[in-house]
Amino acid sequence: MTAYRLVVISAGLSKPSSTRLLADRLAEATVRRLAAEGREVDVQVVELRDLATDIAHNFVTGFPGPALREAIEAVGGADGLIAVTPIFAASYSGLFKSFFDVLDPDTLTGKPVLIAATGGTARHSLALEHAVRPLFSYLRSVVVPTSVYAATDDWGTTGDRLTDGLPGRIDRAAGELAGLLAGRAPNGPAGGGAAQEEAVVPFEQQLAALRA
Repeated sequence: MTAYRLVVISAGLSKPSSTRLLADRLAEATVRRLAAEGREVDVQVVELRDLATDIAHNFVTGFPGPALREAIEAVGGADGLIAVTPIFAASYSGLFKSFFDVLDPDTLTGKPVLIAATGGTARHSLALEHAVRPLFSYLRSVVVPTSVYAATDDWGTTGDRLTDGLPGRIDRAAGELAGLLAGRAPNGPAGGGAAQEEAVVPFEQQLAALRA
């Protein structure tokens, strides 16, 4: 069985970071949802903190270093993406935005994306809707309806029901991403251009997958 390729982008700056923790939990929940349907998933995590220098050099020279090139190719070849950023000044981090700026504009066309963010206070949760979601809409991604924001206080919440705190939001968003992935053939053409456009699943089919 061909495995789906899920790439997780974490823009956390510290090590360890709550951003990476949230990214890992979202990936685990998505893999669990797909595994329940007998589908295999290969997960690759891209830590942007390790690519910060390469990203800056790319802006100056126009050429990515080996590590950045590998990350760009991974995103281009992914069936789905989980993108998690810390919130700074009520928006995504500069490192997060810079990484997506170096991608070819067609790289994410039609690709399912789950967006998430971390911050110190719940007051910044709307940054996902007024900053992060528009970014991926501009890149013509298919962004899942549920975005996941984790404030410092959220990490203490527990619960098994779908509506219970952070675990519930993670489960719901992962289910939506898994639904979109399940409606696609795994390992479609990477990158942009005509091949990428042919791999785009009709919007009606994507909605049907979410309802399943």
